[in-house]
Amino acid sequence: MDSQTQTDGIVSAIAHAGGLRPLSRLLGISAPSVWEWRKRGRIPAERVLQVERVTGVSRHILRPDLYPREAA
Repeated sequence: MDSQTQTDGIVSAIAHAGGLRPLSRLLGISAPSVWEWRKRGRIPAERVLQVERVTGVSRHILRPDLYPREAA
């Protein structure tokens, strides 16, 4: 899986939430935790569905390695 694709997912989630701190507040976690995800370019598997719920960014974008789009 292309790590750039996953980085795009976390960047998109941060943008949809209005920034890193707003996303951390929505998730009930510290801003440094979200910053670490951004630095690593990956949302932890156990947080993907929660991030999808609070940001509206699809799990397929957030972690395409875990949630690939189904073939047509």
